[in-house]
Amino acid sequence: MTNAAGHRAGPPRPQAAKEPASEGKQQLMGEAIETWPGRPYPLGAAYDGGGTNFSLFSDVAVGVELCLFDDDGSEERVVLEEIDASCWHAYLPSVIPGQRYGYRVRGPWAPEAGHRCNPAKLLIDPYAKAIEGQVSWNPACFPYTFGDENSRNDDDSAAYVPRSVVHNPYFDWGNDRPRHLRRPGAPGRGRVPDRARRHRGGTAAGAPVRA
Repeated sequence: MTNAAGHRAGPPRPQAAKEPASEGKQQLMGEAIETWPGRPYPLGAAYDGGGTNFSLFSDVAVGVELCLFDDDGSEERVVLEEIDASCWHAYLPSVIPGQRYGYRVRGPWAPEAGHRCNPAKLLIDPYAKAIEGQVSWNPACFPYTFGDENSRNDDDSAAYVPRSVVHNPYFDWGNDRPRHLRRPGAPGRGRVPDRARRHRGGTAAGAPVRA
């Protein structure tokens, strides 16, 4: 079964709890950032030299927002619209290593079933290879209000939690080269360690070893 855009439609998802009107300066900025469909795997943020693919798994979410942060802490949100095998994904050609990000997930609020989806809480990417910052234990970090563990806390946690960081998978090896590419006479080229010679029954000078 496919939808109007030609994508396979997954099973019906649970309805999200009603949310209060958003407050403050933060708005959805998906249209301001070039976004391609991307791919569901690998999970996490994968930089390929031309952009970054983002993928997050959730089989209960009804909506996922990728949140990008500038150096001054300002936030831009990109709605992830592509879903494959419960992986929400997108490719952003403008995102390079060092970009700070997180996720906001919309979905059911059902503490008795273990579901506490709340877009007011900024989530770390569970597959992030780098994280910046530390938790500042403000009440906004908790999903509930103190004194009532089944209540819903809609205070924004972004100012008090770490950010995930896009990792650069490419390493600059400098002048290092594999052994077979080293120039003649370079250290290590064509030489057999003395220890290896001794294992063959000879010494460094080539004399046999007597028992």
